[in-house]
Amino acid sequence: MLGLPDHIRACLFDLDGVLTRTAAVHAAAWKEMFDDFLENWARRSGDPYVPFDIGTDYPDYVDGRPRADGVQAFLDSRGIHLPPGVPGDPPSGLTINALATRKNILLLQRMERDGVEVFEGSVRYLQALDEAGVPRAVVSSSANCAEVVRAAGIERLLLARIDGLVAQERGLAGKPAPDTYLAGAQALGVQPEAAAVFEDAVAGVQAGRAGAFGYVVGVDRIGHADALRHSGADIVVKDLADLLGGQALGAVPAGRTV
Repeated sequence: MLGLPDHIRACLFDLDGVLTRTAAVHAAAWKEMFDDFLENWARRSGDPYVPFDIGTDYPDYVDGRPRADGVQAFLDSRGIHLPPGVPGDPPSGLTINALATRKNILLLQRMERDGVEVFEGSVRYLQALDEAGVPRAVVSSSANCAEVVRAAGIERLLLARIDGLVAQERGLAGKPAPDTYLAGAQALGVQPEAAAVFEDAVAGVQAGRAGAFGYVVGVDRIGHADALRHSGADIVVKDLADLLGGQALGAVPAGRTV
């Protein structure tokens, strides 16, 4: 009834785009930050101004990665080189970490204004896992993971949390490295081969495959099912409720604001 192989004993979920509808908010905050930076950079350098493209730049360079890693990957794609700086650099600075700080400020402003949405199908799936006694953890690169989980009202359905703050404390590499998912499996007391990874980002699917997890479920919210399969997803669904009883919903639920 859960749509999982028999050997799976625990489930590890990405947050943004899998459990909560915050991927669009993240993408908008990334675009606002990068477009402002790129416009200023073009004026200073004489390079042409090419805006950040949510449809290509977001999934290719920043989705699923820690903030500073996403900044670095995108700037590298544009041939722009900035010093790394340090975490907590003020948003007015001209470093990788300063841009990451600026993006997070914009994200928090948007979340405070617009609220946090949760996918109803994901809640149904978490509840089904809870009723079946299958342990669940959230594994996210976001440093705001705890706040988002609480705001979305799904905290009680998740038994462990490995997020950006935990990764920084433990020195865990971000996705596409498998470190955070391996830590999630350890927190639930299972080996990777007995755990399923649920991811909407290519980098996250790659992390699940790199960690030799027993099952990798790609969640296609934006029409990139082929990319998820190519990256190593064992199955791709439009919504987690598609896995319940083998029922395909055919459409992503609208979600709710919490």
